[in-house]
Amino acid sequence: MPRPEDALTQDLPGDGVPRDVAAVPGAAPGPAETWLRIVQVHDRITRRVDSALHREHGLSLTGYEALRRLAETPGERASMGEVAEALGLSRAGVTSTMTRLVAEGLVVRERTAGDRRLLHARLTPAGRARVEEARSTHDGLVAHLLALLGDDAAVVTDALARVSAAARTRR
Repeated sequence: MPRPEDALTQDLPGDGVPRDVAAVPGAAPGPAETWLRIVQVHDRITRRVDSALHREHGLSLTGYEALRRLAETPGERASMGEVAEALGLSRAGVTSTMTRLVAEGLVVRERTAGDRRLLHARLTPAGRARVEEARSTHDGLVAHLLALLGDDAAVVTDALARVSAAARTRR
C-alpha cells in the first residue's frame, strides 16, 4: 500500500526534491489563503496601533497618518486630494478625518491664492507637537510587530510593493 509521503517523492530528480513546489502541502499557498493572511495582518496591526495611539495620544491611526504626511511635506501643507491619495482614503474619508483634526486645533484648512477652489490642509504647531509625541508609539509598535518577519522582511516588502503598484492601475 502506498504511503502519503511516497506521493511527494514520485517523479523526483535524484536529489529527492519535488519538481513541483505545489505538490508539497503548505509550500505554495493558494490565492485565497494569501489574501486571508494579508487581510488578517493588516486588520490586526491596524487595530493594535490604532488602540495604542488612542490610549496614549488621543489620536486615531488615520489621524496620525494624516498628521505625519503633512509633517513630511514641504511647508507642512498638502491638498486634500494629496492627503487622500497618500492615505488611500476617499474624499469623504479625508474630509471627515481633517474635520476632526481641525476641531482639535492640529490642522487648519486654507485655500490657495492661485485657485480658491483648491483646499489645503496645513499642520499647526500643536499638530506638529502631537505627531512627534505619537511617532515613537507608532513606530515602536509597528517595528515590534514587523520584526516577526525576521530575515524575510525585505522579500515580503518587495513582493507587497509589486502587488501594490500593480493594483494602483485603474481598470
